[in-house]
Amino acid sequence: MRLAIGADHAGVCYKDRLATWIADAGHIVQDVGTHGPESVDYPDFANAVAELVRAGEVERGILICGSAVGVCIAANKVPSVRAAVCHDTYSAAQGVEHDDMNVLCLGERVIGIALAEAIVTAFLGARFSADPRHQRRLDKVLAIEARHMGS
Repeated sequence: MRLAIGADHAGVCYKDRLATWIADAGHIVQDVGTHGPESVDYPDFANAVAELVRAGEVERGILICGSAVGVCIAANKVPSVRAAVCHDTYSAAQGVEHDDMNVLCLGERVIGIALAEAIVTAFLGARFSADPRHQRRLDKVLAIEARHMGS
């Protein structure tokens, strides 16, 4: 799978570890930064990942900041992006299976690295079910997005 990964200064340690770990598992990882501990603005990296997802250059994205909240809010401003904060494996898998989530947001200050790896494994292993009820709900979400893109 092709993935984009990005983080601010509060998520750079996990980003670096996860990017290597994901690539070692056979995935193609595009790291959009940041690349050091200096203070940076999370919207820049959330947008970079989200734009790659929107353009179809990657299938999914992973964003990391201190809490995961900021990157999630920023990523969800980009059309076609369905980002969610997931700090457990169930939500990471279910978010893809039921809601076609395409960007996972993690908080480095909230969870440990072993749990982060388990969550990423659940996220990458899940597929949208396309069950009629899930597709119907996704279509409604996409219709809401379409209405607001024109306003």
